Amino acid sequence: MSDQNLFTRMANGFDHAARFAELPDGRVYTYQDVLDVSARFANVLTSMGVVPGDRVAVQVPKSIEALMLYLGTVRAGAVFLPLNTAYTPAEVRYFLGNATPKVFVCDPASAQALAPVAAEAGARLETLGVWSAEAGEKAGTMAALGLAASPEFETVPRKGPDLAAILYTSGTTGRSKGAMLSHDNLYSNSAALAEHWRFTARDVLIHVLPIYHTHGLFVASNVTLIAGGSMIFLPKFDLDQVLAAMPRASAMMGVPTFYTRLLDDPRFTGEIAGNMRLFVSGSAPLLAETHRAFEARTGHRILERYGMTETNMNTSNPYEGERRAGTVGFALPGVDLRIVDPETGAPVADGQIGVIEVKGPNVFQGYWQMPEKTAEEMRPDGFFITGDLAMRDPDGYVVIVGRAKDLIISGGLNIYPKEVEEAIDALEGVLESAVIGVPHPDFGEGVVAVVVREPGASLEEAAVQAALSDQLAKFKQPKRVFFVEALPRNTMGKVQKKALREAHSGLFSAC
Repeated sequence: MSDQNLFTRMANGFDHAARFAELPDGRVYTYQDVLDVSARFANVLTSMGVVPGDRVAVQVPKSIEALMLYLGTVRAGAVFLPLNTAYTPAEVRYFLGNATPKVFVCDPASAQALAPVAAEAGARLETLGVWSAEAGEKAGTMAALGLAASPEFETVPRKGPDLAAILYTSGTTGRSKGAMLSHDNLYSNSAALAEHWRFTARDVLIHVLPIYHTHGLFVASNVTLIAGGSMIFLPKFDLDQVLAAMPRASAMMGVPTFYTRLLDDPRFTGEIAGNMRLFVSGSAPLLAETHRAFEARTGHRILERYGMTETNMNTSNPYEGERRAGTVGFALPGVDLRIVDPETGAPVADGQIGVIEVKGPNVFQGYWQMPEKTAEEMRPDGFFITGDLAMRDPDGYVVIVGRAKDLIISGGLNIYPKEVEEAIDALEGVLESAVIGVPHPDFGEGVVAVVVREPGASLEEAAVQAALSDQLAKFKQPKRVFFVEALPRNTMGKVQKKALREAHSGLFSAC
């Protein structure tokens, strides 16, 4: 059987002299640099005793070297485990204890706090910061070891089902689960996206996403590598840097917040986006109003897609054809998607709400060290139960309604938060809203709306409730409306409804 290592398959199309990444400090990485630096890190890891199947956990600032460490880990046949840079030492303790990595690489600034955590898990601690000629030793031990290592390395052969990465879920219900992703999972999905979104060697991607997450690591980076394209590789979304880069770029991948921030700046015009061919949004729902405003400003329709940690990307609006606001399009080639009744598993009719289930080469291998949880979320016929509620519109576009865990059951009746949110968001003076269910002594759960006003608006609770009185059935109407400056979100822009539920959990206890 031929080598199915993700890196080997991506590298088959490399033009060694071609540009891969332009960096903020003026450096340029070619594809030969990708081969050389990833080889250096692969050599460093193997010298530390890392063998195929070992885990390499990484919690470091975004840098091109961190991306090369990912590729070096894959080349060594090991399993890459990226961790959100916002995780505290207490949270990291759980991940290291669960994954038992051979090596843990952290930010040099965090080494003192994380040393006992690594020692407790039996992991060798190394460091990696943002490299520069000026940083020198401050760039960390892995940078120093990499500079001294050989740029020659024979990529370790792997089989398609062998693990390439473990990504932990966000842990909104109980402990985070480690989703095991194989070489086949990652390659098949990135190859499908590169083809579906028409990526070629001529593309220049503005890379502003974090690389501890599926979107920035396995979508943005792998798609670019498979296509042989290049990136303007930025540490984060910085409005000035993005605007400066856009005339030289052809594509950008982001979360909805990026696009609203662009729209808020008068410098962002159709002219500055004139060289762009594609804007992709994901990781959180894109408001239909943002979609329309973006098209009005630039002539571009943002392409929204849907994915998750366990499956990479499942659906996408079409590249050619209507990109429909408020939908995530159709199942990607090779992905089977069905919407079913959560109790019976029977498919529901178009227009009816059910739970999305998916099957395909993109679907993960299961949860690390959690076979029972894996069995709970996989159907006997191989479909994965995503927990996302959705419906198909009359033309077959998939419309995400919310998470099953966010479903509100009040007085025995199902309430889908998105329906209420859309009604609230349409009101004058509302920027956005989040609707949650809060424990209620009479109804089980009471509907509560948390609203962000538009700047200068003076909307009050009674006005929102009055406006909804003839738009929604009484059982769907919010019993209380609260106003906040901003909704709580995670680093990928998803509204943290768990935090909102906790903040208002005792609201009706005296009723």
